[in-house]
Order: sequence, then structure tokens, then C-alpha cells
Amino acid sequence: MIITRHDSPVGQLTLVSNGSQLTGLYVDGQRYFPDLTMAEKGADLPLFNDVTRWLDDYFAGKKPSVQYLPLLLQGTAFRLKVWELLRTIPYGETMTYGELTRRLNETEGMKTCARAVGNAVGRNPISIIIPCHRVVGTDGSLTGYAGGLDIKCKLLALEQI
Repeated sequence: MIITRHDSPVGQLTLVSNGSQLTGLYVDGQRYFPDLTMAEKGADLPLFNDVTRWLDDYFAGKKPSVQYLPLLLQGTAFRLKVWELLRTIPYGETMTYGELTRRLNETEGMKTCARAVGNAVGRNPISIIIPCHRVVGTDGSLTGYAGGLDIKCKLLALEQI
């Protein structure tokens, strides 16, 4: 595991890679932050240059594409499906936990509840790039964010939501 740090308008970010793919992007202090004590520092990894360029563009108000970023999501089959749905939420838009649940029920034939979906959203290992911050409560309220509601507010404001 290789890591680097990146300054951003929402604080220090930790980028994690297996050497060729991004496996994590964490805001300092967020819940579910992995133990990285054995990780190797690798700021010069070409992937990290691409990710930091993406982040800089995003925080500059641009709408960078994630298609060229090699992401590796690791989790249960259920979480992977939730995280894939998160990737479909367009920049500048939100989706409710209930809508995510309905989509899973319809497209995957799964019988699940919003609470289980919320748990999976909260454990998204590649925050910001996989936009879990765009998920809101049924009434549009800002509920839960592993990085903290203040950071969720900043990210949504950046996207003019």
C-alpha cells in the first residue's frame, strides 16, 4: 500500500494506492479511516499526480471526468453495487437514500432498506471522486457524511447545490 497527502479546501486528504490503482481517498479525521501505519509514502507515483490534478480541477469548480482514473473498489458485493450507483449521480445534483434503495431494488432485484444503503454509502473508500456527499435525506436534509457534515456542506456548495 502506497500513500500520499494532498492539501485541499476541505483539509488534508490521504490518497491510497496499490501502485497502479487508487484504492482510497480519505479526509483527515473521517470515520472508517484505515490503519495506514505500514503504508509506504509515494508522492511521486504517476497515479497520484493524476488524482491530485483531478482534485485540483474539482476544487477549482471544474467538472473533471473520472473515466481516466483507475479506481479499485474493494468491499462486499452489496457495497460495490451501492458505490457503483453513487458514480451515476451527476455533478451538481443529489439523490436520496430512498432513491438509491429503490434503484437497487429495481435494477438488482435486491430487497434492502435505506439504512443498509446508508451504511454502505458511509463506507465509501474513495470519497469525493465517488460522490457520496451527493446523497441526502428523503426531505433533502443533509444527513451523515463520514468526513463530517461541515465538509459535506462545503462540497455541495462547491457544486452549487
